[in-house]
Amino acid sequence: MQIHTKIEYLFAFGMEVQVIGDSIHLSTYRSRIPQSVTNGKTTPAEYESDFYHLYGDTSPVVSCAPDIQSHYETLDAPPNSDFYANTEVCGRRKRFRPSLYQLYAKPEDDPQPPMYQETTPDGMEGESSEDEEQKEPLPEPTRFGWVHGVMIRCMLNIWGVILYLRLPWITAQAGIGLTWVIILLSSCITGITGLSTSAIATNGKVKGGGTYFLISRSLGPELGGSIGLIFAFANAVAVAMHTVGFAETVVDVMHENGAVMVNRINDIRIIGVITVTCLLGVSMAGMAWESKAQVLFFLVIMVSFTSYIVGTIIPASPQKQAKGFFSYKADIFAKNFVPDWRGQEGSFFGMFSIFFPSATGILAGANISGDLKDPTVAIPRGTLMAIFWTTLSYLIISATIGSCVVRDASGLLNDTLFSSSSNKNCVGTACQYGWDFTDCINNNTCIFGISNYYQSMSMVSAFAPLITAGIFGATLSSALACLVSAPKVFQCLCKDKLYPLIGFFGKGYGKNDEALRSYLLAFVIAVCFILIAELNTIAPIISNFFLCSYCLINFSCFHASITNSPGWRPSFRFYNKWLSLLCAVCCLVIMFLLTWWAALIAFGVVLLLLGYTLYKRPAVNWGSSVQASSYNIALNQCISLNQVEDHVKNYRPQCLVLTGPPSSRPALVDLVSCFTKNLSLMMCGHVVTNDLSALVQSESHISWLKQRKVKSFYKHVVAADLRSGVNMLLQGSGLGRMRPNVLLMGFKTDWHNASPQAAHSYIGILQDAFDLQYGVCVLRTRERLDVSHPYQSYAAVPIDPEAQLSQTTLFQKKQGKKTIDVYWLSDDGGLTLLLPYLLTRRKRWAKCKVRVFVGGDNSKNNERRQEVMTLIKKFRLGFHDVEVLPDLFHKPQPGNIHQFENMMSSFKLDTNPKTESDSGSSRAQEEPWWITDQDLERNRAKSFRQIRLNEILQDYSREAALIVITMPVGRRGVCPSILYLAWLELLSRDLSSPVLLVRGNQENVLTFYCQ
Repeated sequence: MQIHTKIEYLFAFGMEVQVIGDSIHLSTYRSRIPQSVTNGKTTPAEYESDFYHLYGDTSPVVSCAPDIQSHYETLDAPPNSDFYANTEVCGRRKRFRPSLYQLYAKPEDDPQPPMYQETTPDGMEGESSEDEEQKEPLPEPTRFGWVHGVMIRCMLNIWGVILYLRLPWITAQAGIGLTWVIILLSSCITGITGLSTSAIATNGKVKGGGTYFLISRSLGPELGGSIGLIFAFANAVAVAMHTVGFAETVVDVMHENGAVMVNRINDIRIIGVITVTCLLGVSMAGMAWESKAQVLFFLVIMVSFTSYIVGTIIPASPQKQAKGFFSYKADIFAKNFVPDWRGQEGSFFGMFSIFFPSATGILAGANISGDLKDPTVAIPRGTLMAIFWTTLSYLIISATIGSCVVRDASGLLNDTLFSSSSNKNCVGTACQYGWDFTDCINNNTCIFGISNYYQSMSMVSAFAPLITAGIFGATLSSALACLVSAPKVFQCLCKDKLYPLIGFFGKGYGKNDEALRSYLLAFVIAVCFILIAELNTIAPIISNFFLCSYCLINFSCFHASITNSPGWRPSFRFYNKWLSLLCAVCCLVIMFLLTWWAALIAFGVVLLLLGYTLYKRPAVNWGSSVQASSYNIALNQCISLNQVEDHVKNYRPQCLVLTGPPSSRPALVDLVSCFTKNLSLMMCGHVVTNDLSALVQSESHISWLKQRKVKSFYKHVVAADLRSGVNMLLQGSGLGRMRPNVLLMGFKTDWHNASPQAAHSYIGILQDAFDLQYGVCVLRTRERLDVSHPYQSYAAVPIDPEAQLSQTTLFQKKQGKKTIDVYWLSDDGGLTLLLPYLLTRRKRWAKCKVRVFVGGDNSKNNERRQEVMTLIKKFRLGFHDVEVLPDLFHKPQPGNIHQFENMMSSFKLDTNPKTESDSGSSRAQEEPWWITDQDLERNRAKSFRQIRLNEILQDYSREAALIVITMPVGRRGVCPSILYLAWLELLSRDLSSPVLLVRGNQENVLTFYCQ
């Protein structure tokens, strides 16, 4: 006899499945399209390649047919970066490693594999040809190294107006000693943040987006998105702050020369708007022009520093001495080494709050990470070098200015000791050098000296205009760096689509993908804040936003390290997770020490955006440390659960629900979700037998559960038949204590028309569950549970989840003031009572009244009722309505008995009394679903009991929202499977209300003890 084997190939989502006859071969599950490990997305079909033998860039593609391979040849490919890359190199074939199936399968299983395919620069499929291979790649955009792209940029952003105009004044207030403490403390914070930034930046390839990219890819979109938005906004406002500082200096120079346009405020606004417009033109001209401008500003600042250092060495002229400059003097250094607090800001933290914003520029290089040649090298090296050199410059300037200039001076050439009336009453360090500033010191009218004159560096400098040029260079370079950083960060945020209404600004132009729309938005924001024309109004909140970013960067590094994720492998090793945590805490404290109300605003904005992202749950997967932490927490909790024995007080019904595709049985899913949501485990099980189309829809099933707001896992298995597949689920589902203990399934309503083997297999599932100490629940509704297939109970038919998502089942509706009727006829450990109690805790079931029915004799109705009421009261379930069924043991109506006999007639085993009785028994053993007369007689009492129970249900529970009844148990070897299935049919038929048959595993799930 010739056996025809049917072979089907199903191609969908890169999965090929082979079905041979009635059995399933797991070896046929093989990936046809390479899949990226990093993002979990399947690469396009045009990149598909099966067998190939291509290792060199210029080697021809060879399709290795099985008949030409010897045992020395192998399909194994040596390690290659193409196997791990998400993108292809333009103009060159992208290679893929062979699949596991291709390595171990028989050659004849795939005799004609598809040829290797080449990708064109446009990313489209095409055949390889000489013309295409000779195509020139697209021109490379401008890229910068660590010096030009990071170090210089960070130094320019760190140096600002505070260096030139406030550092001498801070030195006068805090003294050289405490000023160094302030500088070093600020540098420690920025330095540790730089180390954390370096660690994050070297843990994988860094793209554009800077600080936002680093935080979001480390902590996830929730915190990353909020910080990205406020950091981009803070950079845009910082443009206004630096521009206003530049405008103020210009206005001061104009006023010294008697030039006034309108008044001081309006002059600052006019000059500020003109300046930021010019900066916008430079930035929009491209990164090359912006970089050249930064180099020019850097050279100007270097020249101004040189002029200042030379000025401190040159002997002081009488004019400079009158203003308090005496060149290097040990007495001046000693006097200025100790603090001399003055004014409202006269305190350590007051001076720290003023100085710290001058250190907040270390992320300028990281913010243009997309324009760097090698961000993983450039960001750590350039950032740390910038912090070192700027810290050194701050220390040198504070020490030199404090060694050369006294705190108070009048600026009058006549205030010398020779013209003074009394030399003994001279006050101040200048008395030792022939100058008497006593009058202005006593009257607080001194206008020079480092305590009073903000332009002390210009006065000391060898050529004062160079210091003014340095101020211009520092302010304009910082403004330009912020004007470039803000659009770059915001563009990356827009492309991630975490927030609505901002995608318009993410479009890029040109080879550098310039964010012109984001540039214009940053320009508008900057102009709005320039019109305020007051630095003290806009500076505090900017500093807090920057500190908030530093705090999260350090926390990101700490969090990624503490989770011990194998994916955390930064090539930069010089960091410490505890230092990162300490720095994060320091940043948090400093935020409130600087300006508490600005810190509250910053955290308010972060929490608001965090709440929105948590609510929307954007569909992104970046492998963040939050995911790794969630895994660690779940793993540790599961392990800790194993160390504690189960206690009846903590029992939870953890349900394995045989739904098939979850969308095919929504009523079953909705009912189970009612008593497991936010309480216990729910797992939707799907057994795939001979129709494998649902395998490729696994993600759609999970998505359907998520959209229906059902908190459940989904698990499918491949098996030769339903019973063996369910057995696999029963034994293999769960982890440790987090494993199912209750099996829920729908009633097999088509068992009359199905084969006896199918009915026997269905009952076998219940028996397997009992063998494994599971509780069992069977749901039957008036309408069929399976909405996807009208005839088969467990068919895997392709369905439209979107169409079924909107379908409302009877368990999604509010039940109103109906009843939940519980027929507690046999004690199964309390599961029959526990499930209705859990249902009443839900809003849609809260108004339902629970009625408990028990069996009893007429003569002892009150005693039985009181006994059950007392027991339920001890369980604290809140059920107050108990009824005793005295007619439970009456004989059923003859018509119903006759229907039962007709139902069993088609499944009876015909036995000829003339033949030996052994033949009938042997057939019953081989085919246990058949029913003999002896079986019917032996189980007659139980059969009549189920018929009678159905009559009682129709009398008492016609209007119930749900009927919960203890499920009978058929003894193995005594009750045939078809007879047992008939009992369940008799018990639940012809009822308008849904029926839930419940049988616990005969172990207590309720207790009235407190321990």
